Amino acid sequence: MHGLSVSEAEATETCPPPPGLRGCLATWLPVSYLWGNMSILAVGVWAIAQRDSIDAILMFLIGLAVTIMTDIVHFGLYYTASEGLFERTMRDTFRFSVGMAILSLILKPVSCFFVYQMYHERGGDYNINFGFPTISQNRGAYQSIDQQDQSGSSANLFVQAENSKPGPRSC
Repeated sequence: MHGLSVSEAEATETCPPPPGLRGCLATWLPVSYLWGNMSILAVGVWAIAQRDSIDAILMFLIGLAVTIMTDIVHFGLYYTASEGLFERTMRDTFRFSVGMAILSLILKPVSCFFVYQMYHERGGDYNINFGFPTISQNRGAYQSIDQQDQSGSSANLFVQAENSKPGPRSC
């Protein structure tokens, strides 16, 4: 049994998993982390199922933004204390759990971007510019540069402004 004595091997087979395991992941974060992320996941399922609801997708977008902030706070508060606790017993499980939580946090802004695009597709009217290029289907706001102004008033003003300029003076 890989260097374990008989009594240690029997103890590992008969003992239940340590209290830090739920579903094979280390529970280094509090239950509020789990409830927050699972509730936003439920709102996301609702937002995708209700294709005509702008409110559902807006709630999902705001919820994702809030969980980004709460995840950062949870990581900052609970990582160092849990690292020492899991160092001797389940170091690899703890590292995997931390890695998955960080990956989830990294992907949340990407999810926010796509949810914001869905919000615009459904007719959302908040004009928030994140600095990302967007794909617009509305071409009615553009003005063609090939069409000449029929009245010619702007061209006449320009010509009048040029004619009224004083030239160089000679003595």
